[in-house]
Amino acid sequence: MISHIFIGVNDFSRAFGFYAAVLQELGLQLKFVDQNKPWAGWVQPEQPRPLLLIGAPYDNGPASAGNGQMTALLAENRATVRRVHARALAAGALCEGAPGLRAHYHEHYYGAYFRDPDGNKLCICCHQPESE
Repeated sequence: MISHIFIGVNDFSRAFGFYAAVLQELGLQLKFVDQNKPWAGWVQPEQPRPLLLIGAPYDNGPASAGNGQMTALLAENRATVRRVHARALAAGALCEGAPGLRAHYHEHYYGAYFRDPDGNKLCICCHQPESE
């Protein structure tokens, strides 16, 4: 259903360091990075799409976070949600919701929320029951 998601950033070097650390915890692989454009993209191993892209806005204006916009990334399990959230905070994210069950979405929804250094809101979530 999704080809790619593009997240606009203002300081590419800072953003690249942040996303490289966070996305590594999710097992995503760097597909490319071009410092001159600047942009970078990650994928699941051995999958061409969907791509998660970061970079400077196309119009060369400043990147800004949208009110009500959020990118949610899928984690294999709840431990990964906790690990990614902790890694994001250590890399400079602002916490928008600690890891936890959010049964108002559905019985097994476990998620954590944070904002990247540019203010973009991200979620790491798992839809599976707690693994033994």
